[in-house]
Amino acid sequence: MLKKMFAVFAGTGSLLFIVLLPMLSPAAKTKNVAPSAAISHETCYDCHDEIRELKDKSKHAKLSCATCHGKLQEHLANYEQKPTTTIDQRLCGKCHQNELKGLMAVNYQAQARKEKGVPTGRSPMMDKLLEPYGFTFEHNEPRSHAFMVTDQFVVDRFAGGRYQYKKGWHGVDDVGRTWEVLEDTGKTLQETTKAGNPTCIQCKTSDHILTWKFMGDKDPAAKWDRSSDVQAVAKATNNPVGCIHCHDPHGGQPRIVRDALIKEVALNGSPMFAGKNGKTDLTVVDFRGFRKIGIQGNADSRMMCAQCHVEYACGSGFEFDSGKKIGFDDPRTNHFPLTGPKELLAHYKKLNFYDFKHAVTGARLVKLQHPEAESFSGSIHDRNGVTCADCHMPPMKDASGKTYRNHGVIRPLHDVKAACMRCHQDSTVRKKLYEIETIQNYIRGKMRKSEYWLGRLIDTYEVAKRAGVAEPVLAQAREKHEEAHVLWEWWTAENSDGFHNPELARETLAASVSASKAGVALLNKAMEPKPVEEKKK
Repeated sequence: MLKKMFAVFAGTGSLLFIVLLPMLSPAAKTKNVAPSAAISHETCYDCHDEIRELKDKSKHAKLSCATCHGKLQEHLANYEQKPTTTIDQRLCGKCHQNELKGLMAVNYQAQARKEKGVPTGRSPMMDKLLEPYGFTFEHNEPRSHAFMVTDQFVVDRFAGGRYQYKKGWHGVDDVGRTWEVLEDTGKTLQETTKAGNPTCIQCKTSDHILTWKFMGDKDPAAKWDRSSDVQAVAKATNNPVGCIHCHDPHGGQPRIVRDALIKEVALNGSPMFAGKNGKTDLTVVDFRGFRKIGIQGNADSRMMCAQCHVEYACGSGFEFDSGKKIGFDDPRTNHFPLTGPKELLAHYKKLNFYDFKHAVTGARLVKLQHPEAESFSGSIHDRNGVTCADCHMPPMKDASGKTYRNHGVIRPLHDVKAACMRCHQDSTVRKKLYEIETIQNYIRGKMRKSEYWLGRLIDTYEVAKRAGVAEPVLAQAREKHEEAHVLWEWWTAENSDGFHNPELARETLAASVSASKAGVALLNKAMEPKPVEEKKK
């Protein structure tokens, strides 16, 4: 019989870190076993006590292990023959039809291929401010979860434009398996780049949860790691993010699986998701040293959504102090800071990581992703106990009157009644929409001013360098550029146009403008003509 040793360590707050260390015995090679459908839970529990903990007395307690796993007879006959595992939303959708329907629904109000770096986009000056980084080739506003994989693969910065819709532009709203929607043309298009990486794909899909070791480290048992061929990983990716990202399949418990988030919350003790008692409600289970999951005692969608909607480092980069290249073999290429915009630059300097140098100033810049979770943290809604699901996944009723949460992840602007009015019952839809639009109008104005002054700093630097301004002054200007850039791009990368935390948005964008102005001023001062002494009479 399989024996196990359990080591339990106290984590931050109420975090519990459980390590399961198996010692295989001859009994694991039992012969003449029953068909998969007839295999009892107890047979599996003999070797998988951690599953018993999750499954027994849960909503899924009566489900056969064969529901999700195949080749169980072969596995029981020889433990080295691994069972197959079905990872597909459609399997969950057999019971959870409303949730699957919402997840795969097309929101036609969320436009496709909506570029941020155009005059009407979120960041009209993006190409200038991010030059020469890959995002300047194409950087779009997001659509729904149904398109997480296909939108990533078709973007001009991912694979050189080789992946396209099978139906051409007619296929832009097709949902389903990745390679039923897309095709590999094998052609590299002009004005594209190949900047995709395996770590970034882990947020877009759940397909690789059993073939990707914790943190993407190399392991003989792992098919993929941080340094794997990204196109090979892409070809093996068939589904957008699955139900199992947020719901444990064994018992239905709320959970998180994204490795960098688990590391930051559980192992490094980030307080971002702590309750009023200062403790984080999460139990981390280690599956034989290969993968870890975090089980929540009570569902917290702030943490679930933070598996993807955060700022994170996932690409190669450079060290601040030495300029040394950082490759995918380095764990810094799978990292969640979980800090606010005012602390982020100092965090990355301490981590000794930046993404790229600006083409004009040479400033060491951080490319931000989508820090919705950090922006929301500490906001008025967060302080009042509102979570992401309250606004983006409101409860609905189907034709039979059954209540369920909308897994389409709505945009409150598109359904103010569902998103806002359950709490703001003394208001009206028209008034709440007006308030949302007012906040976003105001913050967009601050974003434009921040961009203007960043552009002014870049232009002034270019003139100053041609004018022969001394390197120490140029270095000071570059530092101001680095400071101003993070405080600006946070809100370009964040997708609420400041609504998640308008006070923080205004404060940090104003600080960005101030830093840019300071850089412009010191460069202009260095270029002032030197006074000429009057000739002696």
